[in-house]
Amino acid sequence: MALRDLEQAKQTAERTIEAASSALREVSLSIHAKPELNYEEHHAHAVLTDYLAAQGFAVERGAYGMPTAFKAVTGSGGPTLAVFCEYDALPGIGHACGHNLIAISGLATGIALKAALGEGNGTVLVLGSPAEEGGGGKIRMMERGALEGVDAAMMLHPSPGDTAWPAMIALEQVNVEYFGRNAHAGAAPWAGVNALDAIVLAYTSISAMRQQLRPTDRVHGVITKGGEKANIIPDYTSAQFLIRSKSLSDLNEVRAKVLGCFEGAALATGCRLNVVPPPGPAYADVSTNDVIAEAYCENMERFEMRMPSKEASAGLGGASTDMGNVSYVVPSIHPVFGIPTEDGAGNHTPGFTAAAATEEAHRATLRASKALAMTALDLYANPDLLKKAWAEMRR
Repeated sequence: MALRDLEQAKQTAERTIEAASSALREVSLSIHAKPELNYEEHHAHAVLTDYLAAQGFAVERGAYGMPTAFKAVTGSGGPTLAVFCEYDALPGIGHACGHNLIAISGLATGIALKAALGEGNGTVLVLGSPAEEGGGGKIRMMERGALEGVDAAMMLHPSPGDTAWPAMIALEQVNVEYFGRNAHAGAAPWAGVNALDAIVLAYTSISAMRQQLRPTDRVHGVITKGGEKANIIPDYTSAQFLIRSKSLSDLNEVRAKVLGCFEGAALATGCRLNVVPPPGPAYADVSTNDVIAEAYCENMERFEMRMPSKEASAGLGGASTDMGNVSYVVPSIHPVFGIPTEDGAGNHTPGFTAAAATEEAHRATLRASKALAMTALDLYANPDLLKKAWAEMRR
């Protein structure tokens, strides 16, 4: 693709996304209005795959042995670039991470590339990845071959601000149970073994341990079962904890400390501890590919968006995503784009849920999607740029 042809292709991509704005907004609001949790995203799966099929993509529903995953392909030849959609929600607060916007950003980027590339100039792969909020959908897809033959991967994520280098750190979920013995809390408390004491002691031990954690480490959790009635000494309690750190190796160190707190609480109270297998694999930190990220920033400037530098973005954040695991397999970017929220509401709050349905958030999504499509076109048009991206990843 010649330089002049590249510019024409970028203009085609922009026009295509703009022309699809109303239809994309309808998809976004449909997903937002019916939030679905990990691996239960049947409505979102149907809406997204129907849209892509209508746009002429070859769509595989229930891809990779996962009922709510999908694979949509267009174009031919190399290179092959993958664009991810996410569409799962959070319990109780719905689309408080804006996955309805991520879903349509994948659609927008896909249809823009289809229109701009034509046949023979490269292959576009739109991948629907379920269960980002703790289920590790992308990791399971990779294990089943989703990234075979893929040369680079990308996606977008809404947030209160903009950066091409978000600090997305490693994560592992740890679920625990304590088993004690019931007794009448008033008449014969000495006959019981209090499982609530165990879970509370573990929680407070972890709180004390946080004083010695690195600034890049996070440990946070909730008690999911604390007992039945105040006059019954609980024989069973449970909790869910998330452990985060800068990298998977650092994560292992923190995990050992956290497990020590759980084991110590069991020993102190006489309860039996059971560490439940996590619902999904550990998430790696996002290794943003500088070559592709810089191209994205240049394309955002076309829309009068001056993105923060890598240095200015360092240390900001602390969230996690299974896109991190993707970024260690192929050169990847995961830019975040700002949407307006009231009273500074951030991700995973009811305020962000409301913001994710606004017209302003929709416009911000389309703008970032245009830049993402143009970044992909840079990679399709310039083989040397893709080689540099791989070289930078290997370093």
